Amino acid sequence: MSEALANRRLVTRLLVVVVVMFCFGVFVLPPFYDAMCQAFGINGKTAKPYQGTQVVDEARQVRVQFLATNSADMVWEFGPKADDLVVYPGASNEMLFVAYNPTDHPMTAQAIPSVAPSKAAAYFHKTECFCFTQQVLQPGERIEMPVRFIVDRDLPADVKHLTLAYTLFDITARKPPVAQATP
Repeated sequence: MSEALANRRLVTRLLVVVVVMFCFGVFVLPPFYDAMCQAFGINGKTAKPYQGTQVVDEARQVRVQFLATNSADMVWEFGPKADDLVVYPGASNEMLFVAYNPTDHPMTAQAIPSVAPSKAAAYFHKTECFCFTQQVLQPGERIEMPVRFIVDRDLPADVKHLTLAYTLFDITARKPPVAQATP
């Protein structure tokens, strides 16, 4: 067998491996990830922003706990004003989160939410959230960021406690540079 033929076969095999890996990553991993999250009750993704209206169920209370963490490279101080709220399903609620940029340069952040237990995520509706947009803070700037939410009346009766957790990521480097005017 000639060296050219051997090289062609090797390249063909490598291309097949790349195509198989791509298909695995695109078609197999996402459903597998969702199934694992569902099975283990982790990384509950919150529902899309809620636009409807509901009647408040004052006969039932649900405790909503708030957690805030920073990714490894995020230096901001970040957290909720209170650890938890007791809410009525169907009622509109608000919690303020505080962020502070202690650096000497502007920074941009993005918060990623998660709800636990995961089976409750579909019943947690954010009507307004700082996580919907990127947050830019100047050096030394502190802001209060609201999250307004409704716990759906259809939340399973066995769920009496929810946790809304945010992880804050530094995305300053991902922002496109601002074009400077030329004289």
